[in-house]
Amino acid sequence: MSDGQATNKPFEPRIVAFFCNWCTYTAADLAGTARMKYAPNARIVRLMCSGRLDPQFVLAAFREGADGVLIGGCHPGDCHYQEGNYKAFRRYKLLKLILKDMGIEDERLRLEWISASEGDRVQAVMNEMAEAIRKLGPLHLEPTLLPLAPEATKELSAALQGGSYE
Repeated sequence: MSDGQATNKPFEPRIVAFFCNWCTYTAADLAGTARMKYAPNARIVRLMCSGRLDPQFVLAAFREGADGVLIGGCHPGDCHYQEGNYKAFRRYKLLKLILKDMGIEDERLRLEWISASEGDRVQAVMNEMAEAIRKLGPLHLEPTLLPLAPEATKELSAALQGGSYE
């Protein structure tokens, strides 16, 4: 599904990052306030818990033009909602299988456990993911491959545009 054709300007991947409010989003905030440099390719969507990430949002991100999706949550055992990150892990494993069946490369979806104090880890993961997606090239996906609920498409379109959904 990837096409690494060269164009006049270099390919810059579009990444949607779904981050847990309590850990990974706070770590991203720490990285920003500490002025750590990392790839600006990701649009961050804050969730109260990684376990609340509906798989349709991941599919909607790919359908709306994301080249990669990053999911960030609390370390196992540290979830503010007890077992949310375990639920996220189970959904992640199922999403990997679905995406594989659709011909989407494994590296385009990534799950990371990052605590609130690990701003440097956010920096490293963002840079690694941007570089990995850059090597894969853009994801050319037929929109009919991913039929979604209209609400999911609207919310993700707003997030990819940098606005908010109301």
